[in-house]
Amino acid sequence: MNLLEINVLVLAYLGDTIYENYIRHHLISLGMNHVNELQTRSIEYVSAKRQAFFLQKLMEQDFFTEDELSIIKRARNYKSNSHPKNCDIVTYKHATALEALIGYLDLSQNKERINEIMAQILEGKLC
Repeated sequence: MNLLEINVLVLAYLGDTIYENYIRHHLISLGMNHVNELQTRSIEYVSAKRQAFFLQKLMEQDFFTEDELSIIKRARNYKSNSHPKNCDIVTYKHATALEALIGYLDLSQNKERINEIMAQILEGKLC
């Protein structure tokens, strides 16, 4: 399977589940035991606005490799006319780019790199 031929929205579809799973594990590891609290706190990480913010901060730090930037740009530039009602198209495309990268890294079996990205996000180094 040539990963570069996979539709970036398919990569984002996979990346979304992986990203959210990291967030849920992180919040539970902090001792959160109530679903409502987990849901409320997870929004701080999983909303398109926050994902776009995290991507931008990592890009400002030159955190990504050239190959990773290629996936990000492909996803960000993908022609899509739909986006959630609660954010603009640019924000949505940036969030999708982060998810697509995570999906790509997962299919590449590069869990270590996913861990590095998620550590930056979860350890509050980007705020």
